[in-house]
Amino acid sequence: MSAEDSEKAYTSSAGNSDVPEYVGERTVNQKAAERFGIFAPIMEKLFDYGVEARGVERVLENERDPKLLWNNLFMWWSVNCVLTTVPIGALAQAFFTLSFGNACATIFCFGALGAAFTSGIATLGPKTGLRTMVIARFSSGYIGGIIYSIFNILTQLGFATTCVILGGQSLAAVRPDTLSLEGGVAIVAVLSVIPCFVGYELLHRYERYVWAPILLVMLFLWGLGGKAGYHVTAQKALEDPAGRFLAGDVLSFGGIVFGSFTGWAPVAADYNCKLPVDTSAWAVFFMTFFGLYLPICFISILGAALMTITDPAYVAAYEDGSMGGLIAQVLTPWGGFGKFLLVVLALSVIANNMVNTYSTGISIQALGRPFAVVPRMFWTLVGFAAYTIAGIVGREHFSDILSNFLSILSYWTAFFMVITLEEHFIFRRKGGPLGGYNLDDWDSPSKLPLGVAGILAGCCGVAGAVVGMAEVWYIGPIGVLAGNPEFGGDLGFELAAIFAGVSYPLLRSLEIRLMGR
Repeated sequence: MSAEDSEKAYTSSAGNSDVPEYVGERTVNQKAAERFGIFAPIMEKLFDYGVEARGVERVLENERDPKLLWNNLFMWWSVNCVLTTVPIGALAQAFFTLSFGNACATIFCFGALGAAFTSGIATLGPKTGLRTMVIARFSSGYIGGIIYSIFNILTQLGFATTCVILGGQSLAAVRPDTLSLEGGVAIVAVLSVIPCFVGYELLHRYERYVWAPILLVMLFLWGLGGKAGYHVTAQKALEDPAGRFLAGDVLSFGGIVFGSFTGWAPVAADYNCKLPVDTSAWAVFFMTFFGLYLPICFISILGAALMTITDPAYVAAYEDGSMGGLIAQVLTPWGGFGKFLLVVLALSVIANNMVNTYSTGISIQALGRPFAVVPRMFWTLVGFAAYTIAGIVGREHFSDILSNFLSILSYWTAFFMVITLEEHFIFRRKGGPLGGYNLDDWDSPSKLPLGVAGILAGCCGVAGAVVGMAEVWYIGPIGVLAGNPEFGGDLGFELAAIFAGVSYPLLRSLEIRLMGR
C-alpha cells in the first residue's frame, strides 16, 4: 500500500474531534473499527467516545501537530517528578555505602550520560512517525523487533510494579490500621490504567500540568528533611576509602542511575511520533534531556539526602516501612496536612505509571500482526493485571526489586540504544549506504533488514553485560576486578554498549552487502 493510499484509508486518530471525519461514505472511526471484525460495532462506539483508535501504526505526515513539542518537556517532567524517583538516590547509601557527596556526583555524571542517549532515541519519533519498538525493525529486522518488544514489555511492567508498590506503601502509611498495603497497591494500579485506556491525547493532557503541584510537595520534603537534620557526612565513616572499592560502589550505583534514565529509551520516540517530520531534532533532544535530567537529579538527590537523617525515629521508619515509611515520618510534623501531602505523593506515581501502562500496550502490539489487530486498550488491561499481581506479591521487597531491576535494565537498553543510533547515523544518514528509511516498509518483513546483524550485535552486548556485571546473584570476571572482590563493580552497561557498538557496524555492513537491505 502506498503512503497516499494509507492516508486515504486512515487519516487521523479517532475520537479527537467533535465532528467526525469521513473517508468516502464512512467515518474514520468506522474505517478504524473494521479491522476488529465482529467487535467492530463495539470498537466504533468506543472510538466515538474518545478512546484512541490508533495502535502501533505509523503516523503519517498530514496527521502531525507541531503544538505537541512543548508537551514533550512537560510530559517527561511529570513522569519523573514523582515519588518513585526518590528511592533511586536512597540506594546509594542503602546498598553501596556511598557518602552523600559521592552519591550526588554519581547521579549527575551517569544521569547526564543516560539522558543524552535517551534523548537521541527520542529524536527518531518525528523523523519516522513510528513507535520506538517499530523503529528497531529497521536495524534488527522483524524478529529482532519482536525480541526488543519482549524486553520492553518486561521493562515497563517492572517500572509499573515499583510504582504501585511505593504508591501503595505511602497510601497504607496514611491510615495503617484502615488500609492494607495490598489495598494501596490496587488503588494506585486502577487509577493508573484509566487514562491509558482512553489513550495518547488524555495522557498528554494530564502530564502537561501535574508536575507543578508535585514539585511543590518535593520542595516541602526538602524543607522538612532539613528540619529533621541532614547529616551529609553521616555515611562517610561507612564508605570504603580504598580507591578500588570506592570505584566499585560508584560503578554499581552508576549503573542503577543510568538505568533509571535509559529505561525510558525504548519508549522515547512513542511520545514524539506525532510531531511534524521537519521538527528540529535539537529541540526534541533538549526538551527530552532537560525533562529527564532536571527532575530525576533533583528528586533522587532528595532521596540520598533523606538517608542522611540520623534521628532514630527516621531510621526506624525506613527499616519498618522502606521509603514510603520514611517519607511518612518526614511529613509527620505537619500532622493532618502532612498526611494529605503523603496522599498526593502516593498518587503522583500515576503520572509515571501511565506511561508504563500505555507503552506496554503498544509494545505488545509490536510483537507482530496477530497482536496488532487486537485493540491497544485490551493489551493495556492485560499489562494492568500483570503489574498489579506482581505488585501485591512483591510488596514487601521494594528496595531489592528496584535495585536489581534498574541494574539489569541498564544492560539491554545500553546495547539497544547503540545499535539503533548507529543504524540511524551510519547506515540511514543522507549519503550513507542506505540513504534513509523507506517508512512504508515498517510492517513488511520481506522488505525490512534480515536482522541477523542486529541480533548478533545484541548477543555481543549480552556477552559484554555478562562479563562486566556485578549482581548479588552473579559477578562477571571483569566486574569482579572493578571493586571489592566480594561484591565487584558493575561494568555491565558500559561493556554491553562497547561490545555491541564495535560489532554492529561490521556485521551490518556485511549484511547490506549480501542482502542489499
